[in-house]
Amino acid sequence: MNKRQKKAKNWFTELRDKFCSEFESIDGNKFKRKKWSHKGKGGGEISIMKGDVFEKVGVNISTVSGNFSKEFRSQIKGTQKSSKYWASGISLVAHMHSPKVPAFHFNTRYLVTGDSWFGGGADMTPCISNLKNKNLFHKKMKEACDSSDKTYYPEFKKNCDEYFYLPHRKEARGIGGIFFDHLNTGDWENDFKFIQDVGLKTFEVISQIVAQNKDFKWTQKQKEIQLLKRGRYVEFNLIWDRGTLFGLKTGGSTEAILMSMPPTAKWN
Repeated sequence: MNKRQKKAKNWFTELRDKFCSEFESIDGNKFKRKKWSHKGKGGGEISIMKGDVFEKVGVNISTVSGNFSKEFRSQIKGTQKSSKYWASGISLVAHMHSPKVPAFHFNTRYLVTGDSWFGGGADMTPCISNLKNKNLFHKKMKEACDSSDKTYYPEFKKNCDEYFYLPHRKEARGIGGIFFDHLNTGDWENDFKFIQDVGLKTFEVISQIVAQNKDFKWTQKQKEIQLLKRGRYVEFNLIWDRGTLFGLKTGGSTEAILMSMPPTAKWN
């Protein structure tokens, strides 16, 4: 592991601890952690909390290495000459008891093949429209982007809108956010700072929105709307999500990969 890889790995661990500590403070319950290994070539740690505010929230970190299978290798940048890879990252998914608090997804990663790059993003999925929450979320995403490059936000917002979309339903998964991949400007330190800014702004906005909305009263009818929206979430993650496919294809922990599934969902 070189200095850049170690620096990225340590940041993802530090950010995981920051999220878990804040969420425990909001909820009053504790995360349970479980380590997993990847065939002797790294592994990760799952942190799951099922609490009073968070119906299910997972914050996972992993650092793995190995060789892509021949069938998957052609789909990954920088593998023309070698199938070897090294990857480290953090992934967060939060599903709330209250239908008035949105679901959140966030991940950032550093991947090294014959090339190297950062990827990730954050998005929010409300089941009940709340313009204040939507505007705040996008404001924080824009702040994270503008700190590095003012062209990032419109580009990465467009990426997110296009990516988190269910073609078979002809509808968006949520209200968007930012999404980027293969980020390598040639200035590693600046790219890494951007990754840190995305993580910190996501931490700020999730903590703020959950704290501001968690105590609002809700009805059973609103809960039913939430469960149906979760069904759409499941459909996207199992059919369209590239991260799910990457994790399964690289021998990741099935439990960690499918952490994104909500605890309950419904379909009509």
